[in-house]
Amino acid sequence: MANGYKEKKMTAVDAAHTGQVTGAEHWTHKGGVRLFLWEKFLGTPAGKPAVLVVHGSSMASQPTFDLTVPGRPESSVMDWFARRGFVCWCVDMEGYGRSDKKRDITCDIANGADDLAAATDYIIKTRGVEQFLTYGISSGALRAALFAQRHPGRVARLALDAFVWTGAGSPTLAQRRKKLPEFLRAKRRPIDRAFVHSIFERDHPDCAEPQVVDAFADAILALDDSMPNGTYIDMCSKLPVVDPAKITMPTVVLRGQFDGIAGMDDLIEFFKRLPNPDKQFTVMPGISHASFQQKNYLLVYDILHAFFSRRAPAYAPEPIHLGS
Repeated sequence: MANGYKEKKMTAVDAAHTGQVTGAEHWTHKGGVRLFLWEKFLGTPAGKPAVLVVHGSSMASQPTFDLTVPGRPESSVMDWFARRGFVCWCVDMEGYGRSDKKRDITCDIANGADDLAAATDYIIKTRGVEQFLTYGISSGALRAALFAQRHPGRVARLALDAFVWTGAGSPTLAQRRKKLPEFLRAKRRPIDRAFVHSIFERDHPDCAEPQVVDAFADAILALDDSMPNGTYIDMCSKLPVVDPAKITMPTVVLRGQFDGIAGMDDLIEFFKRLPNPDKQFTVMPGISHASFQQKNYLLVYDILHAFFSRRAPAYAPEPIHLGS
């Protein structure tokens, strides 16, 4: 199928923000690689601020950002933002979900940044979007940060959730490094329901409800039974892969209270080096990893909405350079 999209209507039920949310399926190419994109909006997408959300190492984009859980309203962050006047986009990285898996590569973080460049090329061409409010989680935060570093003009504001810079102080990465030789021997690793549950059990199991984890696992496993090893290899052996001094747009760093991936001191050192004074560091209470699947998921939505909706400063002085 060539570049293009087809639309599917979805009914949104929300007393405060009612309306019919549209889901639009898109496809584009990165060279010979076919990439799947998914768009959500209310009414028409024209003229609305665009949110681009970037998934992590062990799941495709729709299970992460457009999840449906019976009895749990607003499990889809894409619908939630669509009802508040945004148009929301996600993309399956190469090797994940509906995107191509045909190349014998590990699909590392740099390759994911290439995917985001190709996806935004398509969105800019077809929708006329100039800049994106960009959110990434875990290795998706690394992909988003590297994309922002390479294409600063395309990122209006950047949100990095469950991010790592050097990996220092991360107990999860310390345990994962023990399996690095295993990751290096294969391009992909198998996943199953037990693996998905382990994401929520390793830090603070009470942060997520079992039915949400089950629904998340169902959605992930409906698309994939294995995942690329590239982001695991990068996070275990190649950090840092981004330079905070080159991330020039307003940035928020989000850290779950119990997240074993994101070392607090590591994140603070990264945050200190961000050059834009419009920056924010937020610790999210009662959250471990995979923040949109936690009990406090609506708190995360509120934090992001406030940051993405923040008005530009009326006064932005030039930095003062002190003499030696």
